[in-house]
Amino acid sequence: MDYTKVADKKELMPNTMKLVVVGDKEVLLANLDGAYYAIANKCTHLGGSLVKGTLEGGIVTCPKHKAQFDVKTGEALAEAKIGFIKMKVKDEASYEVKIDGDNILIGLP
Repeated sequence: MDYTKVADKKELMPNTMKLVVVGDKEVLLANLDGAYYAIANKCTHLGGSLVKGTLEGGIVTCPKHKAQFDVKTGEALAEAKIGFIKMKVKDEASYEVKIDGDNILIGLP
């Protein structure tokens, strides 16, 4: 697997997230108390940008229809909602993160 440098550690404060691009993929990079995680940025419901959502306790909430995903694993935790209608969502792709000194690297399959 090839790894690509996407950020410096100082660019991503604890409990925040950042959009990075690896090849042609948009990736949400999150720092949870000094541990780094990466999942696909596009919501599996209607493609909303997850990095524009909220991050709380390791869970990112899509700004469009409130679907929720675990940033550690990409697992879908809550369905998308429009009014009283709930719609299932698929898990997000999760990517391996490596730290090399102050560099954050992401490996894509």
